[in-house]
This record gives sequence, C-alpha cells and structure tokens, in this order.
Amino acid sequence: MAATVAVDNLNPKVLKCEYAVRGEIVIHAQRLQQQLLTQPGSLPFDEILYCNIGNPQSLGQQPVTFFREVLALCDHPYLLQREEIKSLFSADSISRAKQILASIPGKATGAYSHSQGIKGLRDAIAAGITSRDGFPANADDIFLTDGASPGVHLMMQLLIRNENDGILVPIPQYPLYSASIALHGGTLVPYYLNESTGWGLEISDVKKQLEDARSKGIDVRALVVINPGNPTGQVLAEENQYDIAKFCKNEGLVLLADEVYQENIYVDNKKFHSFKKIVRSLGYSEEDLPLVSYQSVSKGYYGECGKRGGYMEITGFSAPVREQIYKLASVNLCSNITGQILASLIMNPPKAGDESYASYKAEKDGIIASLTRRAKALEDAFNKLEGITCNEAEGAMYLFPQIGLPKKAIEAANAANKAPDAFYALRLLESTGIVVVPGSGFGQVPGTWHFRCTILPQEEKIPAIISRFKVFHEAFMAEYRD
Repeated sequence: MAATVAVDNLNPKVLKCEYAVRGEIVIHAQRLQQQLLTQPGSLPFDEILYCNIGNPQSLGQQPVTFFREVLALCDHPYLLQREEIKSLFSADSISRAKQILASIPGKATGAYSHSQGIKGLRDAIAAGITSRDGFPANADDIFLTDGASPGVHLMMQLLIRNENDGILVPIPQYPLYSASIALHGGTLVPYYLNESTGWGLEISDVKKQLEDARSKGIDVRALVVINPGNPTGQVLAEENQYDIAKFCKNEGLVLLADEVYQENIYVDNKKFHSFKKIVRSLGYSEEDLPLVSYQSVSKGYYGECGKRGGYMEITGFSAPVREQIYKLASVNLCSNITGQILASLIMNPPKAGDESYASYKAEKDGIIASLTRRAKALEDAFNKLEGITCNEAEGAMYLFPQIGLPKKAIEAANAANKAPDAFYALRLLESTGIVVVPGSGFGQVPGTWHFRCTILPQEEKIPAIISRFKVFHEAFMAEYRD
C-alpha cells in the first residue's frame, strides 16, 4: 500500500504555524518578479521592491570590509602565508584572523565545533558583552546559534510542555514567536503595546493579561520583550526596563530579551540598554531572575543575514537545566563556523588605534546615518497621506503605520475573503511592485489595520517609493471612499 501524506494527516501544530513575513503576498511578489523577467513591460512597474523583510544586503547594502577580510582569511588560511596579502588586507584583519584561527581546533573552519560554539569566540563575545554593559559576562553562558531564531526555538522547546503553558508576547510581534509557540504546542498570551504612546509597553496591561491567562488555567512561563521593537521600531525607556525586570522577578517569569536591533538606534534621546545590564544594575543575582538575551549578525549596521550567525546568553538557570539546554544544542551538533566568527567580530569590532578603525567607523556611521534619513523620509511621507498615521522609528528597521480604511474597502476585502490590510497590501503590490507585510501578520488591536514597511531600500530609491506609494494610496482611497 502506498504511503499517503495529505494536509489533513500532517502534524496539526505545523498547520497552525504561520509566518507572514514570507507569506502569501511575498509568494505573489516572486511570481510577478518572474513575469517581469519573462514578459518585460507586462506590469505597471519595472522592479519588485521588497520592503517586507529585514534583509539589508538583498537591497544593496554593502558588507563591512573588516568583517569580510577576516572571514576570507579564516576560510582560506593559505592566504596568510602569502607575502602579497599585506598589500590586500589590513594589518589588523590579518592579526585578527590569525588570532581566531589559533582558537579553532586544527584551524579548520570546515570542522564541527563544540556544541555551544568555539570557546575562543565565546570568550571574545563575553568580553564584548562585559565592555558594553560594565558587568561581567562568562563564555560558559554563551550559546552560538545560526542567527537568533534557533535560540528562540530552543527556549520554546525547553519551556513549553503542552497547550496549558503560555508565553507572554508583545502585540504587534515578530511572527517567529507566534510560529514557534504554535510549533511547540503552547499558548501565546498577548500583551498589547500602546500605539498612542509610541508603542509603549504598559506593565499594567501585561499584568492584566498575565492574571487573565492564569485564571484560565494557563501556566505562563516567560515574557518576550523585543527591544528595539519589531515591527514597531520603538526603543524602551530605561525606567520601563527596570519595571519589566522587577515584574518578571516578582511573577516568576523567564525574561526572553530579543535585542538583535541593539545597534539600530536613530534618535538622540534614546539609548539601548541590555536587559543583562538592567538586571545587574538592580542588584539581581543569578538566583533572582532567569534571563535569555539574543543577538544576531543579521541586523545592526552589518546586515549579514545570509551568514546565519548569532548567540544567546543564558543566566539564572540551574546546572541541571543548563545540562538540558546543552543537550538540545548538541542535537544540532553546532552552529555554522562563519556565523560564529562573525558573531565574535560584531561584539569586538576594530578599536581606535587599529589600522581599520577609521574606515570601519566611516562605514558603520554612514550606514546608520543613511538608515536614519530613510526612516524619517518614509515616516514623514506616510503621515502626509489621508488616513495614515505613523509613529517615529526610534530603532530597528521598520515602520508600522496605521491605515484608516474606508468601509467600502473593508467590505471588498471581506468579499475577497482577505483581511483588510492584506487586501490593501496585495493591491499595493499589484499596482506598484512594493512589497509590505499586512499588520494582521503581526497581530494588532482588533479593528485597527497596519502594515510593516522596512526602511532598507537604498536611499536613492526612497523618493521613487514614496511617489509610487502616494499615487497608489490616493487612487485606492478615491476608489473606495465611503
């Protein structure tokens, strides 16, 4: 008898899992991109502009020279024996590559490493965390991962036993969290960020949601905080962070701190403070609060998404629990070595006095300054359009404007069996080639509609995006005006 695999006999947790950032609209965009290749001129635009995902290099951002020089030398150490490399590579990239290779058993980037990652690289990351926070970090607390996402999955796998286990997640949220909770069979407990206060996190609302979940028999295990925010772009105030840490301690919650946008800050009146620093500043010790902090090479000014590097720093867990975390990490053998090396480099970039420092700083400052200008240009443009309001992007890579859709547009969306913001995003794509993600993919206050738009298209393309968007939006509003 032939094996039958059909949708109705698959794992129901897989069917429940959704990931809007690469969902229906993106699949349609890829079809249209193919059409542009095979039938040029057949669509009302000449290129697809992917504003749906934080993928900087796919939109033309150049990699940071120092990081790539070190990676090249580590992957092909034969070059280090050649005299001519001194004229091709900076002295500090050569010395850093030698230092990294000396920490890799056999100097082999093509070999498996320790399941937590190469010890010398974890030492370098711990030193970078210590320098950032002013509090000591330990290499034994670092688990190197293929980007931040596997670290999130690992903790969900660890904490979720059944559907009665809940995880508090901000709404709007990055859909990795809802997808991971669904895959591992838990319950997402939402807490709503306050759009009217620039997407502020209100402890009173979190407490209310926690108590409501507990009253339904849900054992809430952890609180997720994304700072700077995705999709909302806000940066938490330091006082707010202290309140969050105290709340988690008092309620016995694991604090899962997604801090992958820590280098993406665009306003002068806000700074990034890690939750590790906040927790230690409160005088909390390892016994007081279990904390998992995530960092990634995919974001920041480096944007090395395809290298799949990242780490999680785990503090406040007992030795027996850490053994279980290590066991889960070892099932995947280890994360990729290129990503491990990059993770160590982003936490220890060139310093004043190093040969590469001036060029490195110019590259970094140039990228952040350009992102700041792009965020401001798009925010101003959205706020000038009828029915759209957009909070300031203080950090991260996104804007999350609210659209007041006419009643007729909502009726048309319902008739097409689509969420109103998905209907809008699909029409935007088909008219302009601009790809955004509907707010319904991230969660939003019922009755409100949003979309997430990255600030990543190259700066010279922003005016064209703004003008295309304006023409589309005005036509859409005129077509569906009540």
